[in-house]
Amino acid sequence: MIRIAVISGKGGTGKTMVACALADTNTRKQVLADCDVDAANLELLLSPTRLTTEPFAGLDVARIDPDRCSGCGICVNTCAFGAIKMDNERAEVSLFHCEGCGLCCFVCPEGAAVMEKRVCGEIYTSSTPYGPLVHARLFPGSGTSGLLVHEVKKRALTIDPSAEVLLVDGPPGIGCPLISTISGMDAVLIVTEPSVSALHDCKRLVTVCRRFDLSILLLINRFDLLDEITSEIEAYAEEEGIAIVGKIPFDSAVVRAVRQGIPITRADSPASKAISIVWEEIRSELDMP
Repeated sequence: MIRIAVISGKGGTGKTMVACALADTNTRKQVLADCDVDAANLELLLSPTRLTTEPFAGLDVARIDPDRCSGCGICVNTCAFGAIKMDNERAEVSLFHCEGCGLCCFVCPEGAAVMEKRVCGEIYTSSTPYGPLVHARLFPGSGTSGLLVHEVKKRALTIDPSAEVLLVDGPPGIGCPLISTISGMDAVLIVTEPSVSALHDCKRLVTVCRRFDLSILLLINRFDLLDEITSEIEAYAEEEGIAIVGKIPFDSAVVRAVRQGIPITRADSPASKAISIVWEEIRSELDMP
């Protein structure tokens, strides 16, 4: 199975639109995964049918048993994250501040502090016209997005052993979710656009991707909005030895397709024509049979 992640240095470049279009144009048996767990929206364009929903528990967090707490305040004074406060002469843990270090369990003389699993998200499997989809939702305030991404990928890799392609819609940026997404990938497709911020973030993203053993490809969305910066992107790609596999023009049909919840490749428009050949370019660059 060849593993390809569609990523971007910043949000709003059209990454999910591109991932959906590639899922529509790929004729090989595939599995889809949405690893943008903080704002998963690939399902909005794939007409999925939900099959399973499972809770996801991240790192352990502390809990103070009020029946055993003596109110001594030792845990309050030793917690480096300020996650424990006194309430009615009993210690209470703020789940949004607890980092799961377990120090309170070590120092509590009454054994009132314990570590417990905290459900901080959900993992879903769905069927779509384009293949099985594994996606997830991280609950607001939870900080274990990298772990949830890992679980999404693990399930996607095992859901259909006969699949030839794993196509991942990754998160924007260069943080923990991105690292978890591209780890183990064969290739990444970076979607960028002609703006100063997008080019800057694309360069940062390429720097991160260079740390991994994978192929880096580039796609320029809305390339005709600012010719000067598009030329800068092309020059940068040539300097870095990165292949540009497509240039998509600005097209209002993209917005209409998103509103209808369909891939842009199902519409007859300039953007559709431009992106319909991107998959073949990717196959050529990766020497896929």
